[in-house]
Amino acid sequence: MKIIHSIFDFETTQKTIVTIGTFDGVHIGHQKIIQELVDEAKTSHKKSVLLTFFPHPRMVLQKDVSIKLINTIDERAKHLEKLGLDYLIIHPFSKSFSRLTALDFVQTILVKQFDTSKLIIGYDHHFGKNREGNIEQLTEYSHLYDFTVEEIPAQDIDEVSVSSTKIRKALNIGHLKTANDYLGYYFSITGKVVKGRRLGTKIGFPTANINVLESYKLIPKTGVYVIKSIIKNITVFGMMNIGNRPTINGNYQTIEVHFFDFKANLYNENLTIDLLYFLRDEQKFNSVNDLVIQLKKDKEITLNYLKKVTPKF
Repeated sequence: MKIIHSIFDFETTQKTIVTIGTFDGVHIGHQKIIQELVDEAKTSHKKSVLLTFFPHPRMVLQKDVSIKLINTIDERAKHLEKLGLDYLIIHPFSKSFSRLTALDFVQTILVKQFDTSKLIIGYDHHFGKNREGNIEQLTEYSHLYDFTVEEIPAQDIDEVSVSSTKIRKALNIGHLKTANDYLGYYFSITGKVVKGRRLGTKIGFPTANINVLESYKLIPKTGVYVIKSIIKNITVFGMMNIGNRPTINGNYQTIEVHFFDFKANLYNENLTIDLLYFLRDEQKFNSVNDLVIQLKKDKEITLNYLKKVTPKF
């Protein structure tokens, strides 16, 4: 898969089959749609193209800083690459781009830039200035410019009631299994290991403190999770706490990972942490000693869980 960071940098000598959307989460519903696009492109000797935008349009048009996404743009690209796309185009979304009319979008982008033979879109897709473009206009334009339009039925997009919104809600309330089942892979957090207060080392549970740089990345419900990570090509398991560390009167959220049977200096390393299982809510203990007792119980439960359950993904 080739990643291109502007529509206008895309060049092709072959016709394309195109889909457009945010595809946040790249969940099992998205995967089905994209796989069909990829398969059709290969069969018809065309190129498969997925056009997405960054930042998210709501961040630009509504200044919605509260929006949280399942994937960072890099995570989204990583999951899309697994599906066999020829091209992923991540176009910078801006106010000036949003003013492109529906007709201009079709003429300039779909016809001139992409040489589109087929466009596959969602059942409620709108595009162009003030979201004026819709399936009826696209169908009309398709006759003029010699491409076809396929609208994905609502029941296909919402297959088994999967949606990015439902996955976000599941993560926010600790229903990790539901989220992972809908995603078709483990929800993950990626960030740089930074120095903390080293309390974990003092109490026998050293942790890697993960700093997630992307403010729009959804951080799931506070609590303790069973996790895995690949570090230096080795799969390592452990447990992670997301929370404010109330036992020591913490006043800001941290993400701390304790790896089992692994020792290395990880400062400044970028790690991806896969969340396998939600263990328990964050608690405030009467003392650090009580916290240590609970951490030992958490580790025992986690190790028993890992003995019984083979990671799915």
